[in-house]
Amino acid sequence: MKFHKFILVLLLLTISCKDTNEQAMISDELEVYDFDGLAPLLNMSDDKTYVVNFWATWCAPCIKELPYFEQLNRDYTGKNVEVILVSLDFPRMYDKKLKPYIKDNDLKSRIVALNDPDMNTWIPKVNADWTGAIPATIIYNKNRREFYERSFNYDELVTELRKFIEN
Repeated sequence: MKFHKFILVLLLLTISCKDTNEQAMISDELEVYDFDGLAPLLNMSDDKTYVVNFWATWCAPCIKELPYFEQLNRDYTGKNVEVILVSLDFPRMYDKKLKPYIKDNDLKSRIVALNDPDMNTWIPKVNADWTGAIPATIIYNKNRREFYERSFNYDELVTELRKFIEN
C-alpha cells in the first residue's frame, strides 16, 4: 500500500495543470477535469447508483480489475446504475497510453481523467480515510455511500453493488 501511495503522490506532484479553474476540457472525446469539475460526479443525488473507480494505465491491479467494471456496466445497463472510470494517468500520457488503451480495449463505461496536482486537498474530499492508493472505488446513491481502497473481482463487485440496489 505504501508503495502505491508513493507512486500516486509522485504522479500527482508531476502533473502540470495549466488551468485548474477550467471545469472540463474535451480532447478527442476525453473528459478532463480538475477536482472541482469532478466533484459533482461524486455527489449525484438522483435515483441512480454510481460506481466510481479510480485507476490508471500504469497500475497493474487497476488494469486487472477493469474488465469487471466493464462487465458490470454491460450487465447493469438500463438498471439505474452508472459506472464512471476516473483515470489518474499523467496528462502527457493521455494521447500515448490512455486513449489507445480505451480504444484497444473498447471501454464503454464513462471515462474521465482527473488532472489536479493538489492531491493533499482532493484525496480527503473523496474519502477522509483514503491513503491515495489505487485502485479505489466509491459506490453510492442518494441514500448510501461506501468507499473501497482495494481490488475487486466481478462477484465481489456485484455483491457490493447489490447492497445498494436491493434495499
